Amino acid sequence: MVTRFILSDYVEQALANAVYDKLEDGTFAGRIPPCKGVVAFGPTLRECEDELRSTLEDWILVGLKLGYRVPVIGDDEAGRAKVRETIAAGHGGRGRILGREHGRTQTD
Repeated sequence: MVTRFILSDYVEQALANAVYDKLEDGTFAGRIPPCKGVVAFGPTLRECEDELRSTLEDWILVGLKLGYRVPVIGDDEAGRAKVRETIAAGHGGRGRILGREHGRTQTD
């Protein structure tokens, strides 16, 4: 039996939205538009992808710890409910999910 975690699915869905650019110096930049501030750089595309994954994971953990809302990735209503329940249960009910309001914090 394969164990899957809801945040692993979230990371994979977010990475599916990643945009990569080759820079003038031959290095790569990557970003995930729905996740404001998630940007990474690397000398190769593969290293940029790895760095972007790490940055995204840190962004999620720090954001949840600070009580920020996590943007919903995709339009799967069942997935939204599962993420909402998982985050709320794992973080004392402080986790918040946004519909189309990507990147806003709980104080917005």
